[in-house]
Amino acid sequence: MREQLTTQAFLLPIALVLVVLFLVPLAESVYYSFTDYSGSSPTRHLVGLRNYRQIFTDPSVLTGLGFTLLYAVATTLIVTVLAIPLAVILNRRFPGRSLVRAAFFFPAVPSMAILGLVWTFVLSPLSSGVINSVLGSLFGVGPVPWLSDNTLAKVSVIVVGVWAQTGWHAVLYLAYLQSVPRDYYEAATIDGATPRQQFFRITLPLLAPAMTVSQFLLLINGLRVYDLPFTLTAGGPGYDTYTITQVLVQRGIAEGDYGLGAALGVIFLIAVAAVLSLQLSVTRRLERRFR
Repeated sequence: MREQLTTQAFLLPIALVLVVLFLVPLAESVYYSFTDYSGSSPTRHLVGLRNYRQIFTDPSVLTGLGFTLLYAVATTLIVTVLAIPLAVILNRRFPGRSLVRAAFFFPAVPSMAILGLVWTFVLSPLSSGVINSVLGSLFGVGPVPWLSDNTLAKVSVIVVGVWAQTGWHAVLYLAYLQSVPRDYYEAATIDGATPRQQFFRITLPLLAPAMTVSQFLLLINGLRVYDLPFTLTAGGPGYDTYTITQVLVQRGIAEGDYGLGAALGVIFLIAVAAVLSLQLSVTRRLERRFR
């Protein structure tokens, strides 16, 4: 009985923090989403579902939601496909291994906003951009509108996001790989297993827990992405690289429509919870299958 009371006493501060920092703001957001609250006036009126109807008829919101989902899913899949083989390579012994590991991890050190500014210079659609300058001098290709073409802008944001995150997640997988006993691979080699068979029968199943963690983090970062598209393309051209967080900041804070911003936040929370629940369900099934 005393141990149970002690445990509850330790959990009480965590519960209070959860209530104050999450449940209370969530309840207020749900309430404000049904009002016309602007933040500048003390009065507010209930407007029913008007804010929610406006969200699903606003092209900037729909485009932002679509690109956010595209970015989150694309970066999660591509980073996973690239990071696992990269971790396997980095786990081998070769000269300068520590330096190579540090080089791959380096893109995770600066913030996404800084990386966006750097890549804005690299992908500048003018001939002064690094990539366009190289293409022009080597192949005589004219300036490519990396950030002003609708399709190329989306691809550019996704590619930069993949480049920025692959190294970090490769190091995460590497940490799991280093805990795998070498005896497994030695026994498999004696039994005549090829490197490909060892990868799919030993490495990949043992990395299933790491895949759950990695993909969970990738999806969270992808769904809440703001700084990279904002600094790289400012949401353009048009609304093509607009993210849902950019819409929330623009409509809810910059334009002072707190009711609409609150409604958008509620919908975004539900969407994130649904996507993450689906991801966890899929990865847990994969873990059970690999066991």
